[in-house]
Amino acid sequence: MATINDNYLKLKAGYLFPEIARRVNAFAQANPEAKLIKLGIGDVTEPLPEACCTAMLKAVEEMGDRTTFKGYGPEQGYNWLREKIAAHDFQARGCEIEAAEIFISDGSKCDTGNILDIFGNNNVIAVTDPVYPVYVDTNVMAGNTGAAKDAGEYEGLVYLPITAENNFTAEIPSQKVDLIYLCFPNNPTGATASKAHLQAWVDYAKANGSIIFFDAAYEAFISDSTLPHSIYEIEGARDCAIEFRSFSKNAGFTGTRCALTVVPKTLKAKAADGSDVEIWKLWNRRQSTKFNGVSYIVQRGAEAVYSEQGQAQVKGLISFYLENAKIIREQLTAAGLSVYGGVNGPYVWVKTPSGLSSWDFFDKLLQNCNVVGTPGSGFGAAGEGYFRISAFNSRENVEKAMKRIMEKFKV
Repeated sequence: MATINDNYLKLKAGYLFPEIARRVNAFAQANPEAKLIKLGIGDVTEPLPEACCTAMLKAVEEMGDRTTFKGYGPEQGYNWLREKIAAHDFQARGCEIEAAEIFISDGSKCDTGNILDIFGNNNVIAVTDPVYPVYVDTNVMAGNTGAAKDAGEYEGLVYLPITAENNFTAEIPSQKVDLIYLCFPNNPTGATASKAHLQAWVDYAKANGSIIFFDAAYEAFISDSTLPHSIYEIEGARDCAIEFRSFSKNAGFTGTRCALTVVPKTLKAKAADGSDVEIWKLWNRRQSTKFNGVSYIVQRGAEAVYSEQGQAQVKGLISFYLENAKIIREQLTAAGLSVYGGVNGPYVWVKTPSGLSSWDFFDKLLQNCNVVGTPGSGFGAAGEGYFRISAFNSRENVEKAMKRIMEKFKV
């Protein structure tokens, strides 16, 4: 009989968001009259920028004409898009990133998991706590962890608590680790990292031969000019970091799917025989073998983000969601809750009141306010006692949700 990958059996009962969906669906079926407002998952609500839609419509027309039809595209992405990204997102900020070092994909969620394909199972892996669940679960699936402990932590991973006491920034570990997941602006806490903080991480990585997986999916929400948008703004990062970015949150591509991963050609790791191997070559081989590339139509839409109209329209989207975050932050603070984040990112991190657990607060918000958020414990043991509220929704819904919460939870 065929056997399975037993590592999947180590996964906890349910991935965070399916469990939220299960509870929400059960409540909705029992209370069909309830008007739910969902501020849980980080899915956008506003339509795609007009510039992107126009570009994609033109690309559809091209696909209907034999003379302009496109079949299989390059697995790495079309060069015209990669060049735009390199110029606008990196070189304009002083980052020495070439178009050839950028790989277009269908999601940074996918890439942060798929990157493990090219790394060995003997690496010591560090994650922040709380953390985006995908980082942990994909390591479990790959066999890089032991079993889950009672608190939800997995044996074999090094957890770096990010709390109010350390301003929700990851402290440099005292031990040597090989692979490090960092996400700033942070999901779920909304915290940011200064250049000095990231420099300390880069210095640590270079001193220990480590590689940083830097998730910059929310960099477009940074409004503080002193904060870095890319790990490559930090001296030495080309030699120790891979960066993941997405068009999902800045341009609303959650349902369209387009992202990118940057792998510098100077980045190396060790083979079993002790020789140095270029990571770029391995990731290029992985993508060429397992991925057929993002569609021509979607890539044309992503390219339009860098047009004059696209830049203005994306800026408008970012401002809209940041204003939502401001409303959430100010209203919850006025309600007497301890609130973090929501300034340079779309997430507001809330301390649960009256000693409620994360899931108890989730249930109370759902049942009493008909508002859906995300329990902090779903992001890790250190997230217990906290709650994430997303700014991704309409202005009307955000204002209604805050009014309901103010009425029920003002302390």
